[in-house]
Amino acid sequence: MEPGEFEGARHETAGQRPNILNEQYEEKVRPCIDLIDSLRSLGVEQDLALPAIAVIGDQSSGKSSVLEALSGVALPRGSGIVTRCPLELKMKKIQTEDEWYGKIKYKEVQREILQPSEVEKFIREAQDQIAGVGVGISQELISLEISSPDVPDLTLIDLPGIARVAVKGQPENIGEQIKNLIKKFITKQETINLVVVPCNVDIATTEALQMAQEVDLHGERTLGILTKPDLVDKGTEETVVRIIHNEVIDLAKGYRIVKCRGQKDITDRVSLTEALDKEKAFFEGHSHFGVLLKEGYASIPHLAEKLTLELVQHIEKSLPQLEDQIERKIAENDAALKKYGEGPPTDAADRKAFLTNKLTKFTQDIMNLSTGEDLRNGNLLSTLREEFRDWKKFLDCSGLKFNNRFETEEYETMYRGRELPGFVNYKTFEMLMQEQIEQLEEPAVKKLKEASDIVRRAFVELSQQSFTGYPNLLKIAKTKIEAIKQSQADTAESIVRTQFKMEKIVYTQDRRYTDNIQCVKVEEEKKENPHWQVYRRDTEATLRDLQWHLKSYYRITSQRLADQIPLVIRYQILQEGTLQLQREMIQLLQENDNEDHLLKEEFDIGTKRNNLVSRISRLKEAQKRVTSFN
Repeated sequence: MEPGEFEGARHETAGQRPNILNEQYEEKVRPCIDLIDSLRSLGVEQDLALPAIAVIGDQSSGKSSVLEALSGVALPRGSGIVTRCPLELKMKKIQTEDEWYGKIKYKEVQREILQPSEVEKFIREAQDQIAGVGVGISQELISLEISSPDVPDLTLIDLPGIARVAVKGQPENIGEQIKNLIKKFITKQETINLVVVPCNVDIATTEALQMAQEVDLHGERTLGILTKPDLVDKGTEETVVRIIHNEVIDLAKGYRIVKCRGQKDITDRVSLTEALDKEKAFFEGHSHFGVLLKEGYASIPHLAEKLTLELVQHIEKSLPQLEDQIERKIAENDAALKKYGEGPPTDAADRKAFLTNKLTKFTQDIMNLSTGEDLRNGNLLSTLREEFRDWKKFLDCSGLKFNNRFETEEYETMYRGRELPGFVNYKTFEMLMQEQIEQLEEPAVKKLKEASDIVRRAFVELSQQSFTGYPNLLKIAKTKIEAIKQSQADTAESIVRTQFKMEKIVYTQDRRYTDNIQCVKVEEEKKENPHWQVYRRDTEATLRDLQWHLKSYYRITSQRLADQIPLVIRYQILQEGTLQLQREMIQLLQENDNEDHLLKEEFDIGTKRNNLVSRISRLKEAQKRVTSFN
């Protein structure tokens, strides 16, 4: 729908508001605006950026007068901040024979307004309820719906006037608060910014226009309205005309100029309908501004037409992006809802089944985690395998240090007893091996505890995922995991320490030992040991033989320990711990009347779930309405 389609469709009737838009266009206007109003009434604006027209202006710019002229009702007036909450003004044009109707909604309040004269009182009461009695402001929206034969089909959002200095009773940063509130609306790309500026000020210096330019650099979403043309200084009229013709500060949507009721008109009880007649007479009789009326740039009726055209076109342009927005938001909220699950049923039998399923799934997930069957919750075995590799590296490194430990002189002074040169004392060999094995015991226990902590953390993390929102169930699971971990770790430590006691009994199968020592001799003879070249042959031979025996037996022992410690961890900590946890969690089902306690949710989890369900429902309803409209 292009504005040009409807040029020449204007006609005016004295004594009532002119009906500018032709019937063909009016048939398209109302459904379009109704769609967005219905979406806003669903409450989806907190999730979606809906097309809107936001009205901003400095204090005393004539903003309220413009809205009064468009809506046909008196709005709150006075000095200082009058608009203290965003006001959504929904105007619906009805048949001439139908009666005026008004309705105001805010928070949980919804009230019908029987007379236009009551609107101002209801708005003030709403602002006092929301922002408190006084001069404070709030970001909470007040919705005012007006149905009348004398209003355009249009929805506007009126924002507080820009204040520079705090007055008595206002916080020092009131100006910053108002600017932040205004920016919240005008920054959205879906919002047309309606900037109201008096004719008798320098438009380039007005803060309202500057704020609009900050968020709309090229003026593509900004429409300027000049007010108070009767206060223009003599000789500056042509400057105003140039502004309206977009020759001073360029705005893609251009400008309009209007003359609304002033304070004297209000004092003289000039009605809004009479004010329209006076406005028309003013522009027709003005030597400079008359041409603006003929061109369609002046008067409230022409402004109403312009705003309606802009809003409808803006809505049509925004609908494809709106559909995409809705789809994304539904997906985001669905994902968030899945984290909370469906929640426990209210029926006793159903709650028992719900708890059974939850515990069964958890125990199955724990088993899959411990056996590596399901990697969705992390590869626990891979993490443990890294720990086992580190243990093997430690054994190998310790073996190298052990094998390179002896110098000939050290052996002579510390380890050679009554034996003649060339003999290896078995007691010395046994003692040295026992000393070395003893040094491995505490590192093995430490590795056991580290692995035990890794398993405990993995189990706790899985329980947190499984029992999100159920603090009692989660607490019991964590308590059991901790107790079982400690019990199994103690048992495993006892097994490991017993293993080291056995390792001090130097033993292996004869054939295995002879095969190993033969391999060691072959390996050592292939490489030159520089230490052996500087000592006497007899001592050298004895030390070499001892090292062969030590290295051969350490190789056997370290291989046993390299496998045995991981086996203890895998069996006692992982396998037995998992089975014990499964048994104890399933036993919870045997306790009578325990479901209510176990399935008690976090104090706000149900609220969050319900909010997400409601939000998804609203978004789906919005999706249906947008799809039907298209």
